[in-house]
Amino acid sequence: MASKYAFNSGLKELRFLFCQTGERSAAVRQFLTKSYPVMKKHNPHTPILIREASGTEPRVFARYEFGKEKQEALSGLTDKEIEEKVSALAK
Repeated sequence: MASKYAFNSGLKELRFLFCQTGERSAAVRQFLTKSYPVMKKHNPHTPILIREASGTEPRVFARYEFGKEKQEALSGLTDKEIEEKVSALAK
């Protein structure tokens, strides 16, 4: 699991946006509870931001060099699918 969360040096920030109580965000909350410590341990200098807002659809944003940004929707995904999306954005 450690190598999955070794971020590319071009990644400047990883940001999760989701609802703190909504059912559609439950998998994201579970994923972050399990995976955040590992991601932070392997990437101590990359900010991993967690933003909670009521009624928000779960998404992950990756900001790269020169202000480029990509996002992926995480609504209705399983823990494994979320992991795959985050890994793809971080590489």
